[in-house]
Amino acid sequence: MDEQRSTVAIPVGDARLPADLMLPAQPVGVVLFAHGSGSSRHSPRNVAVARALNDRGLGTVLVDLLTPTEDEVDACTAELRFDIGLLASRLAGIVDWLAVQRPAGDVPIGLFGASTGAAAALVAASSRADRVGAVVSRGGRPDLAEEALAQVRTPTLLLVGGLDEEVITLNERALAEMGETGELRVIPGATHLFEEPGTLEQVADQAGTWFTTHLKR
Repeated sequence: MDEQRSTVAIPVGDARLPADLMLPAQPVGVVLFAHGSGSSRHSPRNVAVARALNDRGLGTVLVDLLTPTEDEVDACTAELRFDIGLLASRLAGIVDWLAVQRPAGDVPIGLFGASTGAAAALVAASSRADRVGAVVSRGGRPDLAEEALAQVRTPTLLLVGGLDEEVITLNERALAEMGETGELRVIPGATHLFEEPGTLEQVADQAGTWFTTHLKR
C-alpha cells in the first residue's frame, strides 16, 4: 500500500502544533490522536495503534497539543497537561483544520484519546458533532470531561484494562452519563498502560473495527 508520511505545523489560534501525518493512498477516514498527560505525539503506544489503523486504510494524525514553550513550562508545573479546556479547544481547532484543508481528502474524522487526552477528545467531540464521527478512549479519564459527557452524540468506545480497577469505575460512571452513545469494553489482564503481551494489540484491533464501522459516509 502506498503511504504518504509528513510532519506539519498545524495552526490553532496563536499556536502552531507539530503533527505527524500518515495517510494511506485512499484513506477511508482519518483519526486524530490525543495523548495522555506527560506524553507526546511520539508515545510508543499511540504510534503502535496508529500503525495498526493505517493497515486498515485509516489515515492518522499524531499531534503535540502543547507548543514547545508550553511543554517546558508543563514539565516544571504539570498544570497544562490537565487543562482539559485548553487541550479540547486545540483538538477542535485541528478537527476544523482537517475538515477545511483536507490533507486526507473529504473523509470522516475520528478521535483517539488516551488517559487525559480521552477527556479532551470527548469535549472536542461534543463541540464538533457535525465533524467527528467516532471516538475511542484507551485507559481514558472521560470523567474529566465533566458536563460535556451528556452532550456527546458521537459513538464512543471506552477501552479499559481489566486490572485498572479505579479507571474502570471512573469509566462506568462516565458511561452512565453518556447513555447509549457510549460502550465500555474491558481488556482482560491489562493494566493502565496496556504493557502486558497482546493487550495493546487488542486495543488496536477493537479501535480499528470501531473506526471502520462508524467512519462511513
